[in-house]
Amino acid sequence: MNTVQAPAWLQSFIIPFFTLSYPTDSPVSTDSFHDSVYYNTGLLDGCLIISFIAVMAILRDLTRIYVLEPFARWKVTRDWERSRRCKTETSVISNGVTNGSASAQNGHAQHSSKHAPLAMTRKEARKLHRNVLRFAEQGWSAIYYSIQVLYGMYVYSQLPTRALDPSDLWVNYPHIPLPGVIKFYYLSQTAFYLHQILILNAEARRKDHVQMMMHHIITIILLVTSYFYNYTRAGCLILVLMDPCDVFLSTAKMLRYIGLYTLCDITFTWFLISWFVTRHVLFVIVIKSTWFDSVRLVPEIAWAPERGIYFSDFSRKAFIGLLVALQIIQIIWFWMICRVAWRVLTGQGASDDRSDEEDIVEHKEH
Repeated sequence: MNTVQAPAWLQSFIIPFFTLSYPTDSPVSTDSFHDSVYYNTGLLDGCLIISFIAVMAILRDLTRIYVLEPFARWKVTRDWERSRRCKTETSVISNGVTNGSASAQNGHAQHSSKHAPLAMTRKEARKLHRNVLRFAEQGWSAIYYSIQVLYGMYVYSQLPTRALDPSDLWVNYPHIPLPGVIKFYYLSQTAFYLHQILILNAEARRKDHVQMMMHHIITIILLVTSYFYNYTRAGCLILVLMDPCDVFLSTAKMLRYIGLYTLCDITFTWFLISWFVTRHVLFVIVIKSTWFDSVRLVPEIAWAPERGIYFSDFSRKAFIGLLVALQIIQIIWFWMICRVAWRVLTGQGASDDRSDEEDIVEHKEH
């Protein structure tokens, strides 16, 4: 518990829900975060994860209901009205020309099209409402991932690890105690993926529901085990690699739902490039380092929990197995992404194969 740093008015039993638990003395020698408060790990950290999930749920709903949905509704409604008025004017003008009274009909068309109320069909209203909801859902993801990318890059810049040469992930293992910055990063990311599992079952079911569920479960297992087994430097690097392309993906989907298809295709191209580089090049380098560098650089391969050492042949292979499983899921997704990229190159536009069936049908109809 963290009674020292907690406000005095907090009851002792709720302190773990509002503060980082297990503060401890700073190490004598540190290679990063020299001025940070340091912490051990323990089961009470789950209390803060619960608080993070609650905060994320509240922020998501507030942002979605009061910011993202109103903007999306205004945008798609305005575009629909402009499109409908344009079609109405064109139709009336065309009929006027056919009847031999183009001039009179044109004036009547302009007058009536500007003032006559526009009736939206049930199908159009349903599509508009669905696009508004999808825009808001993806908007929250874009906001969250953008914040975590910036935070993750700060963590990455302070640690002596590099994506192209991640051998330092294993130097001086175990890296304990943890700086408060890293502990907060780990717990907030764990809370997010737990929250995502709840959202995944609340939103419209997508074609890759099973893969998404497996991805989130594997990610949570990796986060929890690496946290308690002190593989946090590898975990931080993997999180830094995973988040950037999700910003592009969520943004591309947002642009598609409000009808900005050209910008959607451009953003999707950046997503495709970032996905390949981070998840199929740099991530593979991390797996390779876990397989080879860890054995070479960790001086003591043993199971000594009292000293924070959980590096054994079994734990290493289990960790690698989870990373490989994650990579397999990402390869499946990359195949879907390449199919979308082919549609972009052939002028059909980006339509995410991972979206729900109704979204795909709507995009094709457009």
